[in-house]
Amino acid sequence: MATAAAAAPTQYAGWSREQLIERLLALEGQQNLSETQLLPTNSVDKPKPTTRTFNFYDYPRRKIALRFTYAGWEYGGLAFQIGETPLPTVEGVLFDALAKARLIDVDAGFDGCSWERCGRTDRGVSGAGQVVSLWVRSALPAEELEEAALGPPISRATESPLDEDDTPTNVPESIEKRVPRPQSRNEHDYVTLLNRMLPETIRVIAWSPVSSTFSARFSCRWRHYKYFFSPQNLDISLMEDASSRLVGEHDFRNLCKLDAAKQITSFKRNVLSAHIEQLNNNLHVFNLVGSAFLYHQVRHIMAVLFLVGTGLEPPSLVSSLLNVSEGAISPREGEPSYPVVDRKPEYQMADSLPLMLWDCGYPDGTFTWRTTGRPENVEFVDDGEVQRELQNIVTRSHIHAALNEHFLLAMAKYHASPKSIFPLEHPSQLQVRKKPQDAIQVPLGGGTSKRVIKYPPVLERKRLDHVDVANERWRLGKGFRKSERRRAAEENGGTDDT
Repeated sequence: MATAAAAAPTQYAGWSREQLIERLLALEGQQNLSETQLLPTNSVDKPKPTTRTFNFYDYPRRKIALRFTYAGWEYGGLAFQIGETPLPTVEGVLFDALAKARLIDVDAGFDGCSWERCGRTDRGVSGAGQVVSLWVRSALPAEELEEAALGPPISRATESPLDEDDTPTNVPESIEKRVPRPQSRNEHDYVTLLNRMLPETIRVIAWSPVSSTFSARFSCRWRHYKYFFSPQNLDISLMEDASSRLVGEHDFRNLCKLDAAKQITSFKRNVLSAHIEQLNNNLHVFNLVGSAFLYHQVRHIMAVLFLVGTGLEPPSLVSSLLNVSEGAISPREGEPSYPVVDRKPEYQMADSLPLMLWDCGYPDGTFTWRTTGRPENVEFVDDGEVQRELQNIVTRSHIHAALNEHFLLAMAKYHASPKSIFPLEHPSQLQVRKKPQDAIQVPLGGGTSKRVIKYPPVLERKRLDHVDVANERWRLGKGFRKSERRRAAEENGGTDDT
């Protein structure tokens, strides 16, 4: 039987050696020509693709408001800081996302887009309803915008050099106002664009067109803060009594952090409402609504409410701390006249973790919140993706809570539960506590506390200097000179690290 190896002879069987070599050379030449034809050519006759240079100011800009949330424990505060910080700031991360999306001119900085925030929150404090206003690049032609900004910004300095929030502001070179034509195309999907570039700890909720005169800071009528806390070992009724005394316009110098560098002379703020409500079986929440707030004001108030809830202080302590001059606060029925407290007593403010800026209030009709860039008359079905991301985070946090509760259950098999004398039934319970083993844990919120053996009443503690004295000392001291050097360095484009 014939095999494959014994196949019929090929056409080259009778060729000579020279003929075979000549044929191989011919075939090799054809193969090289074929491979050359498959490769891209660099012929000078073929036009090369050109990269279009992006010029930010070739596009119209519109002023918008952004509403967003952020987990404060991940950041070194809301406000952008010049120089390096241990943790990134919320504004710094949000600005970088806007710049990466080419919605703002990164070289012009915060001033170049007229950036303004509603409420400044400090390190560790979260926000669920924060609002910023700024000018951003638009995908619509200028004719379809009621107010369109054209050209680079120009700088307009304010008159108050000592107020850190009144920094020089840049405004667009030209703002054209018109009756806009109907929207013919999609605007940039600001929410989706930014959320793709932001970490999950910062989420943009919605955006709204606003007028060129709108200010996220100065147009705001009220801010609503929430502080979450455990009611364990606290008398909530006493805390409610104390919080009700906050309502109205008062001088809160004894319920905030005093910073002479800010040179604040008026500490009057108007609290619109203050009350406590039960959130669930484990937590209560203190709600505080006011037109504006001082530095660390909410955390100082909460620290005093904890002292009242434990029974260490009476609810009238709040009235006394607000009585900065004779007769500033009228005594409640059955209570004696309050002492004048014109200088702040020393006490530790509450922890930052449970504090949240929940909402910011503006006049009706200020916003038309949107979640896409589509024209308003185009139907859009939200697939729930943004909310799904947050639901997943909530689910993980519930799992973490369950795990920690089971750790506690495992520990309880071998160790006794901590004992607490709070809430006190009578102040005499403190008089017998003199040894280290008699120490008490004064709550500061967020699962933190301060260990104390002998508790001195707040009104009997050492007091800080009067604010007028502290302000004058700062103006005459090196603090003011250092501030001026830093300001000069920033104006010259450098930094002052001395």
